[in-house]
Amino acid sequence: MATVLTRDETAFTPTKTLRANARKDVEQGPVTRDYPQDRDLIVEQLNKALATEWVCVLRYLRHAYCITGAISEPIKAHFIEHANEEQAHAGKLAERIVQLGGEPDLDPATLTLRSHAEYKPGISIQDMIKENLVAERIAVEAYRELVRFLGDRDPTTRTIIEGILAQEEEHADELRDLLVEA
Repeated sequence: MATVLTRDETAFTPTKTLRANARKDVEQGPVTRDYPQDRDLIVEQLNKALATEWVCVLRYLRHAYCITGAISEPIKAHFIEHANEEQAHAGKLAERIVQLGGEPDLDPATLTLRSHAEYKPGISIQDMIKENLVAERIAVEAYRELVRFLGDRDPTTRTIIEGILAQEEEHADELRDLLVEA
């Protein structure tokens, strides 16, 4: 039997209170007073994801520039496409970090230390595909963990991460197919 809430039992904040709260700490932009207290941890995790995306961009580009052989052109095209998509992910993450009052950490000296994925050059076409697939699988798992962590506390960040996760899963699927074909 469904529970029926009366008007007085709803969880909605009265309009007058919403208006008053919006005027408090207005310089915080989208971060309102009910935002999770662990915002610094969320920004830290987003910065790890940001580092991961940039390491993936660099690895994909290296592979695209270094790949050779009779079957290399279509694979090179995949690598360049994936690099561009990873860079778009990085942009979304950096923008969200700033919205949350943080700073995107793009320090090249520590990028690989903060990244979930490794920068593995790969020698053969098979190695390159495999290293990119491994990195995509790492990203998929890291993003799934972040989605679970965020839960209902930050639906905007969760939505961004879910969109990136879907594309990372597509990348892994495409790379698996390329690995079988190469």
